[in-house]
Parts: sequence; structure tokens; C-alpha cells
Amino acid sequence: MKYQERKAEDNVSTVMQFVLLGFSDLPQFQGLLFVVFSIMYMIILIGNSLIIIITRLDVALQKPMYFFLANFSFLEICYVSITLPRILVDLWTQDRSISMLDCATQMCFGLMLGTTDECFLLAVMAYDRYVAICNPLHYPLVMNHKMCIQLAVGSWVSGIPVEIGLTCQIFSLHFCDCNQINHFFCDMPPILKLACGDTSIHEVLVYVVTMLVVAVPFVLILASYSKIIFTILRLPTARGQAKVFSTCSSHLLVVLLFFGSATITYLQPKSSHSAGMDKLLSLFYTIVTPMFNPMIYSLRNKDVIAALRKLLLKK
Repeated sequence: MKYQERKAEDNVSTVMQFVLLGFSDLPQFQGLLFVVFSIMYMIILIGNSLIIIITRLDVALQKPMYFFLANFSFLEICYVSITLPRILVDLWTQDRSISMLDCATQMCFGLMLGTTDECFLLAVMAYDRYVAICNPLHYPLVMNHKMCIQLAVGSWVSGIPVEIGLTCQIFSLHFCDCNQINHFFCDMPPILKLACGDTSIHEVLVYVVTMLVVAVPFVLILASYSKIIFTILRLPTARGQAKVFSTCSSHLLVVLLFFGSATITYLQPKSSHSAGMDKLLSLFYTIVTPMFNPMIYSLRNKDVIAALRKLLLKK
């Protein structure tokens, strides 16, 4: 099948569609991978949907913390649905071709939901914990319903113009000689590898945008948790410290898992990118982390466990 047309006059190829190599280097495990990813997708959908349902139905969970948690769970469902269904189709049909428009769309939504919305929403959740722990008397006043809506909407839409612009910049490049993306979805590092000529300006642009949408929220999260830890250490008893810290430990663990893998993927130089390591890290923050997030939040939260038990017993 012909995936690219060559301009003979300037020896530059115009790629009409890409090929996602994905896990084609493991031909004997295609069936097993399909089953594993199908199970993971079902776990993600069911786990995050349960979080959304119980935070909406249970009166005890009508608090800003759980409002943001429901938003985060819905975001995870949307984010995973950008990549996993495509992986399953590729594994089932073995047709790994993807048009340039579909590739650009997948990358754009992945950047908007993953590196922007998720980062800002995690920062908002950290701010919520900061106000609750450091300024408990002002918490109902500061985190009122209007403020929660504004923060949630701001998290969802803040990165849209930036990520659309970045996607347009990357896909305005010329792609020559090879149209095979050594990845399981359209992501910036492997696509930049396929570009002809000097891509240093685009790499700098990627780093700048990453610093804005990843580093800035991360600094805000660090500032919030610095205040939180300082406040916790001032509590008189160890039991009180443990009780207060338990309200934010789940969120802190999710922050470390997501930002750790995402930062390594997007901030390392193009020359040091390893296809295998990129796939592993991307698999971690795009699929594995969303799968474990409901477990992390529910297993370490007595209110969520109680609401889930109440829902299951009612059924």
C-alpha cells in the first residue's frame, strides 16, 4: 500500500497518511495485547464512571473536593478514549494507517486533555486542599459553588488555543522519506522525528509550551503542598497530622505519577528520545495512571468507600 507521494523535483516527500507502528514489533502477542487493553479500558470506564456517579448521588460527597474529583474522572475517560479505542482497532484489524488529519486531531485533543486540562485540574485540586487545610474557616466562603464552576471551566478551556496553535505548527512541517510513527498514538516527539530539515525552532516551541502548561501548574501544586505540609507539621498530635494528611495523600500520589512520566517524555531533548522508553512512559501516563486513579482515590478515602458501599447495597 502506498502511503506517500514523492516530489521528484525537490526530493521532498509529501506524506498523505502515517502508519502507527504501535506494538507491531510483538507479532506473537497481538491477541494477548488486545485482551489486556480491552480489560484495562473497561476498568477505566467502570472505575471512573463509579466515581462520577457516587459523587453526584451521595449527599455526603457534595463538597468541592469531590466536585473536582468527578471532573477529573470524566477527564480521564475522555483522555483515554482518544488513544485506547484506536489501539484496539489497530490490534484487531492490523491496519495501522492513519490520515494526517486524524493524526493531527488525535494529537491536538491528547495535548488539550492530557498535558493541559489534567495539569491545571490537578493544580486546582491542590489549591482546594490548601484552602481546606490552611484556611478551614474561610473554606466555605472561598470555595463556593460559583468559584468551583469557574475553576473547573478554566481548567477545561485554558489550554485550547495554545494546543491548537502548537498542533498547527507541528503539522505545517514537511515530512519526508518515512511516514512510520514508532508509537501507539500520534504524539509530538515521534512526529518531530519524521520531519525534514531543521526542527530546532519547533523543539524550542514544544519546550516553551510544556513549561507553561506543565511546569507552571506543577509549581502551583508545590507551593500549595509546601503550605499544607507546614500547616500539618504545626498540629500538636501525630494522629491529627496523619488524619489531615490522609485527605490529600491520594491527590499527591496521582500528581507524582502523572507529572513524573509526562515531564520525562516532553522535556528530554529529541536526540535522547528512545522509542521503547517513550512508549513505556506514554503507556504509563495515558493508560496505567487513569486505570489506577479511581483505586487510589477510593481505597484511601473513607467517604468514597462508604458512598460506594451504600450504592452497591442499594442495588
